[in-house]
Amino acid sequence: MRGAFRPVAGGAFGLRRSGAVALGAFRLRRNGAVALGAVLMAAVLASGCGIRTTTVPVDAGAAPSRVPCKLPSADVTTRSPDSVVAPVYLLCASQLVTVDRPVAADAAGSDRQAAARALLDQVRRTPTESERRAGFSTAVPAGLQVEPARDGDPAGTVRLSSQPEDLSGEARAQLVCTYAESKALVTDGSVFLGGPGPYPARPYLCTSQTKSRPQDVTTPDALIRD
Repeated sequence: MRGAFRPVAGGAFGLRRSGAVALGAFRLRRNGAVALGAVLMAAVLASGCGIRTTTVPVDAGAAPSRVPCKLPSADVTTRSPDSVVAPVYLLCASQLVTVDRPVAADAAGSDRQAAARALLDQVRRTPTESERRAGFSTAVPAGLQVEPARDGDPAGTVRLSSQPEDLSGEARAQLVCTYAESKALVTDGSVFLGGPGPYPARPYLCTSQTKSRPQDVTTPDALIRD
């Protein structure tokens, strides 16, 4: 029986070696678990702080800038000797703000049709580069025209190629306030606007509310009731 007994190869050293290997594998698994736990904890903390990780680049756009709505004092519109400067209302920061534009001298006189056409040409004109940088724009359609007044129209009535009610509130407010600066186009404190066809012209007022909220220009019916 003693001759049949054979010791295991490696003896006690083999047992120690296998034990060391098992211990090393356990440590590797434990270290991996610790590392994974650290990653998960970092993700939880990041989400708790309102930080959301992403692999997609995010373009937040340009930083917001303040719109001055004011032209440089040295920026004077070039005009000919036979022209004068007239105030024209443009849009800036959702309000009506005046800019100076040149008009023919005779258009600033008592000729109502000439004044209406000259001012419309300026209020519908694309703002200059310096005006655009300052935040100015216009809502008046480029194709809008002034048409002859009709018999029975109140004095100073401006007939347009489109019904005033079909224009945007901002465009209508620009026209009303620009025309209100011309004495030739104001009747009893109001600006009368009409369109094509037999429809009667209606009165509009340029008020402080009109300038601050041009999209909510006061309706003619309300003006008549007042």
